[in-house]
Amino acid sequence: MEKKIMNKSILFAVLAMIAGVFYREFTKFNGFINERTTLAFMHPHLIIMGTIFFIIILLFNKNYNFINKEKIMKYLNIYSVGLLFTVIMMLVRGITQVLEMSLKVAMDKSISGIAGISHIILGITFILILNEMKKSIN
Repeated sequence: MEKKIMNKSILFAVLAMIAGVFYREFTKFNGFINERTTLAFMHPHLIIMGTIFFIIILLFNKNYNFINKEKIMKYLNIYSVGLLFTVIMMLVRGITQVLEMSLKVAMDKSISGIAGISHIILGITFILILNEMKKSIN
């Protein structure tokens, strides 16, 4: 189980590096260098909420051995999906900003809606994970 969590951390680190390079090169290629876009937030989201989050989980597990519960792995997998969808929506929103695309209202609201649901998934699973961590301390 620990190896799976470390693999998630590595995956998010790789995605963070790709996101950082994409942001820099895509904005530069399109001459969009003086303004900030949603693309700028993909890299830190992936580093902090992906890579560092899973490393903290592993370090916490060294003292409290809570990963061996099936429930925690489900929560971590759902959290990962929520983070991926959050970042995908940042990518979509950022590309539309850089290309200065005007979206139909329905499309704009769809992007916001999916991003909102992804954030809700992240928030709920984060609380559930923290609760499992708390249980393992007692």
